Amino acid sequence: MDLHHMTRDGYEKLQEKLNHMMTDKRRQIAKDMEHARSFGDLSENAEYDAAKEKLDHNERDIKELTERLATARILDDSKIAKDKAFIGATVKLRDHIDDEEIVYTLVSALEANIDENKISVQSPIGKAMLGLGVKDVVSIKAPNGKTLKYTILEISR
Repeated sequence: MDLHHMTRDGYEKLQEKLNHMMTDKRRQIAKDMEHARSFGDLSENAEYDAAKEKLDHNERDIKELTERLATARILDDSKIAKDKAFIGATVKLRDHIDDEEIVYTLVSALEANIDENKISVQSPIGKAMLGLGVKDVVSIKAPNGKTLKYTILEISR
């Protein structure tokens, strides 16, 4: 099994998600299945089929998440340089094209969530920032052929 690195916060959130899936979500699906059984013949019962499909999907997700958490290695922030862009760092950037500031937190692929400005260190911009410091310029070749440029303004943990 390959180990993968995660922040403590990311690990704890995934653990909470797993606990929810194993308790509350399983209970709700069981209730849905019991309700669907009350309609009688299961061979042509769409509600039962839908609930069974939900159960199968939930169990697959539980298995996958359990395996990922078992192979996770929680990073010790105290042993990571605070002045460089590594996993767990929050990085403020200035976009060279529109002169706007952007803030991202570098996380593992499992923790990535663009709505929370958490980007994977495996993403193009995440990879390009790794190991850089304040005032360094990040250049990323976009799929459309353009080159994006950012200056690192600040790094925090």
